[in-house]
Amino acid sequence: MKILYLLFPFFLLFLQSAAGSSRALGKKECLRRNGFCAFLKCPTLSLIKGKCSRFQLCCKSILG
Repeated sequence: MKILYLLFPFFLLFLQSAAGSSRALGKKECLRRNGFCAFLKCPTLSLIKGKCSRFQLCCKSILG
């Protein structure tokens, strides 16, 4: 019974990481959507559209 207290947080972390991985677009998909990849944050006048990789965001300019 004591092992359930250890397994429950493990399963929560596992499910959380599995849900977040579906948001990753990849660099090619980002470029196809007329976006660009930026490291850690998007520049001014651009919006976050997804993730290119773990530390890169897919950004799209507001101006067009």
